[in-house]
Amino acid sequence: MEGLHILAEWRGCSANPGLLRHAGLLEQLCLEACRGAGLTVVGWLFHPFGTPEQPAGATGAVVLAESHLAIHTWPELEAVTLDLYVCNFSRDNRAAAEAAYAALLQAFGPARVSRRDVQRGSLAP
Repeated sequence: MEGLHILAEWRGCSANPGLLRHAGLLEQLCLEACRGAGLTVVGWLFHPFGTPEQPAGATGAVVLAESHLAIHTWPELEAVTLDLYVCNFSRDNRAAAEAAYAALLQAFGPARVSRRDVQRGSLAP
């Protein structure tokens, strides 16, 4: 269960406004970022807000064999919150988590970033 849990908030995400508004684009980006980093996708669900004519953000989750990615967008604030956790049960997945995070960060291009890393599983049995 030991692993890295990245919690991030991004503001001023103006690189690609479609990613903030359209669940399908967000889904495609998240799946590509996880797979491209070498993480194993086992399931996902993305939900749009608003209407097809006036999309208003999205929320999504990608279930990984290594744990999960959860992401939420607020187009009206040009904001994204992200929660990426990878456990290190059979191998060290820190580099894969960092690669997925970097791909998502680049795609959104935030002006301001707040990131907190939590080391999980440090309690002795």
